Amino acid sequence: MEEEEKKRLLTIRRRTDEGRPKFVRPESWRYKRLHSPWRRGRGIDNKVRRRKKGWPESPRVGYRSPKAVRTLHPSGLKEVLVHNVKNLSSINPDVEVIRIGGNVGARSRSLIISEADRLGIRILNPPKEVKESESQE
Repeated sequence: MEEEEKKRLLTIRRRTDEGRPKFVRPESWRYKRLHSPWRRGRGIDNKVRRRKKGWPESPRVGYRSPKAVRTLHPSGLKEVLVHNVKNLSSINPDVEVIRIGGNVGARSRSLIISEADRLGIRILNPPKEVKESESQE
């Protein structure tokens, strides 16, 4: 995909995201036992399923973003989840960025960060110390 086309599609995706409502489970605001992640209404009297005025929108195809940029990071690069240093060998820094897994310990994380810096790979979730030292420079 061309760079200009990718930028155009990312702009469309951003606009779509801005206009998309927050989909919440029907009546989750009313009952404490119902949590907010989306669940489709299936009852015969369900107001959301029947698309009644004044009730939240339900997800539909029209809210979807363009297929070519659906899985990309807002920077236009592909996001790859990394759990160890070995995973970095298959990363292409021109096309991909990494996100370090949440269950990676401090020792492995520091090894991954140093190796990524050496290879010129961008990290989406660097530790706070690294962020602060970069901002001071």
